[in-house]
Amino acid sequence: MSVTITPPTERTCELCGRVERWDADVESWRIDEETGDVYCIHDWDINGSYAPFED
Repeated sequence: MSVTITPPTERTCELCGRVERWDADVESWRIDEETGDVYCIHDWDINGSYAPFED
């Protein structure tokens, strides 16, 4: 049985609204548009409802 793990490619801070996308070329998150609150301790929307596993 093989399981594929699909990591998220986009994340949004639930506190300040900052949106980031995964940039595979540099293997890092990049800010999509607005920086949001630069002093925010980001609470990303990737939580228990995100299912990274595929059968």
